[in-house]
Amino acid sequence: MFEKLADILDTKFSTPMAKLAEQRHLRAVRDGIVATLPLIIVSSMFMVIAFLPNSLPAEWGFTQFIMENQFKILLPYRMSMYIMTLYAVFGIGFSLSRSYDLDGLSGGILSELAFLLTIIPKMSPAVTEGITKLAENNQELADFVAQVPAGLVIPMPNLGSAGMFIGILAAFFAVEVYRLTQTSGFKISMPPQVPASVARSFESLTPAAIILLVVATITMFLDIDVHGIVAKIVTPLVHASDTLPSAIVIVFLTTFFWSFGIHGASIVGSLVRPVWLILLDENIQAFADKTTIPNIAAEPFYQWFVWIGGAGSALGLAILLVFMAKSKYLKTLGRTAIVPAIFNINEPIIFGLPIVLNPTIIIPFNLVPLVSLVISWFATKLGLVNPVVSSPAWTLPGPIGAFLATGTDWRAIILSIVLILVSVVGYYPFVKIYDRQLLKEEAGQDITAE
Repeated sequence: MFEKLADILDTKFSTPMAKLAEQRHLRAVRDGIVATLPLIIVSSMFMVIAFLPNSLPAEWGFTQFIMENQFKILLPYRMSMYIMTLYAVFGIGFSLSRSYDLDGLSGGILSELAFLLTIIPKMSPAVTEGITKLAENNQELADFVAQVPAGLVIPMPNLGSAGMFIGILAAFFAVEVYRLTQTSGFKISMPPQVPASVARSFESLTPAAIILLVVATITMFLDIDVHGIVAKIVTPLVHASDTLPSAIVIVFLTTFFWSFGIHGASIVGSLVRPVWLILLDENIQAFADKTTIPNIAAEPFYQWFVWIGGAGSALGLAILLVFMAKSKYLKTLGRTAIVPAIFNINEPIIFGLPIVLNPTIIIPFNLVPLVSLVISWFATKLGLVNPVVSSPAWTLPGPIGAFLATGTDWRAIILSIVLILVSVVGYYPFVKIYDRQLLKEEAGQDITAE
């Protein structure tokens, strides 16, 4: 029955979803955003360090040093994750260009051009004559006036998560223009003797001119606020993704696909990761500004409170295999899988148990993460634990990752341990049934005789 169901899901549902995730534009978005994850993980750790004084005694010398240098400690974050769309756009353009067999470097640069043309520089207000006179008799005011930037400044928020969807669209537009000029021959071609790098730069002249004229006309000459328009369109989508029903759908689809041997995290993550990054960036900015953190369901929330031990909350399952299983196979598997599960690597369990097409274990594999989700959602909603504000490396043990992800909230450690115990309890009766089946098989008994 399960094999027939797997065939139906594969042909009617999972295969189309997998093909959708591998569509060249969506794949380019995934590749471009995934390429920024090292920046996000490392820079968010600077956020954790900058706000360590919130959870350390104020009299410690180390705490005083951090408080005095908090602004400087946050600067790496400001120049990395805070402007992450600037990095993601290059990756998206590079990946999409390569999928068309075009030069990836040219595609990435053209994409950056298109995106930056949507960021309209603003002229800093000039210091008036009256303020200048007042500053002559007030040294504090004079020092302030001296620091006021003069000339054009770039509004940075749209270089970050606020500009993500415009960045995606800009990269698509730039690469499609590049592709059109290449396939139509509407380009400047150089003789074969010219070095490849020089030839590529001349071939990019035509698409660069088109992109510059079209985007600058829309944003700078016609004064159309494309960022404002797109924000109005996608804001409901972003807000809807930060609801419990939406989170339930995400978690269920992930484990449901895994139950039939399909990498659920890859399919679901490819579609929702841009929104997850926006939610996380909003949380980080609020944390840095010491205002109310707005979102619950950013990606680290799933990583540290739902996928403890990997998809299916597998750490609890691994613990049971080590300490409760009596069959030789499950005990051996448990000893093999427990260490990877501690570091959130659960492929040994998924394919070794196996969970795939296992009618006994599929049930808790799908239900336990949903229970963990609901518990952690309300714990965060009620203020029992802080929302996530950083993205620690996913291979950290669960309690440590949860502690760092929530801005060093010690209550997150307790919640993580509680959720591990919940997963142990949830898996227990099903593991006991499966263990009994394997014991009979190892004893050479016919388990279908009962």
